[in-house]
Amino acid sequence: MEKVWFIKNITPENLIKIYDQLEIPQKRNIAVKLHSGEEGNQNYLKPDFVKPLIEHVKGTVVECNTAYDGARDTTEKHIELMNKHGWSKYFKVDILDATEEMTLENKNGEMIKKNIVGKNLEQYDFMLVLSHFKGHPMGGFGGAIKNISIGLASSKGKRYIHTGGRENATYEDMFKTDQDIFLKSMADAAKTITDYYQNNIAYINVMCDMSVDCDCCKVAEDPCMKDIGILASKDPVALDQACIDLVYQSNDPGKDKLIERIESRNGLLTIESAEKQQVGSRQYERITID
Repeated sequence: MEKVWFIKNITPENLIKIYDQLEIPQKRNIAVKLHSGEEGNQNYLKPDFVKPLIEHVKGTVVECNTAYDGARDTTEKHIELMNKHGWSKYFKVDILDATEEMTLENKNGEMIKKNIVGKNLEQYDFMLVLSHFKGHPMGGFGGAIKNISIGLASSKGKRYIHTGGRENATYEDMFKTDQDIFLKSMADAAKTITDYYQNNIAYINVMCDMSVDCDCCKVAEDPCMKDIGILASKDPVALDQACIDLVYQSNDPGKDKLIERIESRNGLLTIESAEKQQVGSRQYERITID
């Protein structure tokens, strides 16, 4: 049974504290995958908040270009927004699919047998996946699994996942795909990442500013729930399941909006499919620290 660490108070210092609970051996080239925030979005994790943790691990902030029109759909615009949002002020920043892509295989994938990611992924021997847990207009919710699937896919790869493996898919094609195919494809893609990194990957979810919308939304709804805390694990499935459980167990009346978003998109299928793909286990032990 996987351990999921939980700390209630959301502070920069506690990000470091919970990371240290994972007892990660010292690594050389660490990628910190996070969401840089779409232009206009107010809810994404801010550079000042994560700065102590990224300095603690001596990491490079990594991102990938988007598959939709916006301020992050080309490398040039994405770099400009990273500057505007303050990421480049503090950290070395790497757009993983800036110049080249590479393919990772999942021969047992239910919907897709490959995943298209940025080739710069090869430059890192460890990845810390730092996710803002919240809702999502298409996936129902976004956490660790989404961050390593859609989040790490190249622009082309994102369209490939969204369409259940359609080659040369367009932006419009992403909205014509059966919802369950999309969710299962995310799980298939996540498996390629966990296979690629093996034991050299760890996950932190921050349950704050939880809107029904994602950080990719130019105009996102304001948070509907009070902050819950920070969770960390070496298992992305256990971690996302623990976050989902905390939402359902909450006494906050605002949880109804987030639950409606998750259930109306059949979002729990992503976790179920990821477990079937052996990305991780939904069974976990939650350990609370002060």
